[in-house]
Amino acid sequence: MRRSEGHAPGKVILFGEHAVVYGRPAIAVPFSAVEATAIAEEATDKGLTITAPDTGEEIRLGDHTEHPLAAMARLALETLDAPEPDARITIRSTIPIASGLGSGAAVSAALVRALAGYLGHPLPTPLLSSLVFEVEKLHHGTPSGIDNTVVCYEQPIYFVKGWPAEPVRVREPLRLVIADTGVPSATRESVGAVRAAWEQNPDPFEKLFDEIGAIATRARVVIEDGLVEQLGPLMAQNQEALRRMGVSSPELERLVDAALAAGASGAKLSGGGRGGNMIALATAQTSGRIAEALQEAGAVHVWETVVNATE
Repeated sequence: MRRSEGHAPGKVILFGEHAVVYGRPAIAVPFSAVEATAIAEEATDKGLTITAPDTGEEIRLGDHTEHPLAAMARLALETLDAPEPDARITIRSTIPIASGLGSGAAVSAALVRALAGYLGHPLPTPLLSSLVFEVEKLHHGTPSGIDNTVVCYEQPIYFVKGWPAEPVRVREPLRLVIADTGVPSATRESVGAVRAAWEQNPDPFEKLFDEIGAIATRARVVIEDGLVEQLGPLMAQNQEALRRMGVSSPELERLVDAALAAGASGAKLSGGGRGGNMIALATAQTSGRIAEALQEAGAVHVWETVVNATE
């Protein structure tokens, strides 16, 4: 029986949230501790059916639904110039939804990889990323493009909207502790709120975007030079700018404070904010203590991950 699998990791933004939407740089890394998986198999039913047991959804492409997964499948078939197959794609994901970890992009990428593989026409990464970006617009309204890029390329990137992503060479491993507040954070809503505030009073927001962009630029140099000890203060500066932008929350602040008190050299929200996740910079000696402190402070999920050195 014909069968094909597609996988895609989550993502974490290290620096540059929100400012990246307005043309400033950001740095993001894949988060492989969580992932989306899609399995495409032959089916006796006519047409393509997409099932997502985690959310209890079943989508038949022939029903002309506007569901993002259906839109993703149609766009892939159109790009491949392929007829709708008699197949079933089952999607599962360990990436929390509405948490800033790239769930929507990862699910889309896994689906396309499974479908293209099933049809015998795997897509090159740049084309895959561009297709996922089109469906990201349904999730986020005016996405920067950073989610689809890091999820599809699966490597640390320095990203400026409208320009090709640049790989970031990681000189020394980065050990991160990631904690979920448990408060849903819809990127579309937080990005939309910042846009509305920027339109009403652009000058202070432009200054914040410039500040965050400069932090991201400096962070790239620090990461590529292996100066990990300098990242913590940069994370603190980025978090303060995001706080002034109005996208932090009491839950995020509580976790940031708990991480710092437990020995993290830096901590900040990651993603759209107003809930979702935060990240803390740790060492092999402090990561366990930080993870425990975050759980005690109310985090509903805590992960430890390492961004390994690259060539």
